[in-house]
Amino acid sequence: MELNLLIDSNVVLDIFLKREPFFSMSVRAVSLSRSHDVNNFISAASITDIYYLAYKKLKDHQALRKMFKDIFEFVGVVNVTDKDIHAAFALNWKDFEDSVQYAVAKSNNFDGIVTRNMQGFEGDEVKIFTPEDICKYVEENLKE
Repeated sequence: MELNLLIDSNVVLDIFLKREPFFSMSVRAVSLSRSHDVNNFISAASITDIYYLAYKKLKDHQALRKMFKDIFEFVGVVNVTDKDIHAAFALNWKDFEDSVQYAVAKSNNFDGIVTRNMQGFEGDEVKIFTPEDICKYVEENLKE
């Protein structure tokens, strides 16, 4: 069994900004692709959001570029299509970014979204995992 997961912006920001107490579990969740049949993705729309928010804090383009280079060893980038944007608007959720993430995960038939923002996702067609949940799920269901 193989899992395809969309990694939400907040998980990547936890890693880039070393936000505690979330840093180590977020690293562990993203690193699952090294030892298990897990494919991680970040939506293209999230890349610009992550870059913008991380740069506001770090003020270092070179360090941020290195962080992206490093994380791209663990995650792929998935496109956001016009259909995804229209589907996100149709969801009519309070948080548009979450609706885009959900639409992207759904259109790509991903097995889940890894996020710390559980309340932002209202749909039931894509499984939502916290970093802790996905680590536990993978350990229980996937062989190394």
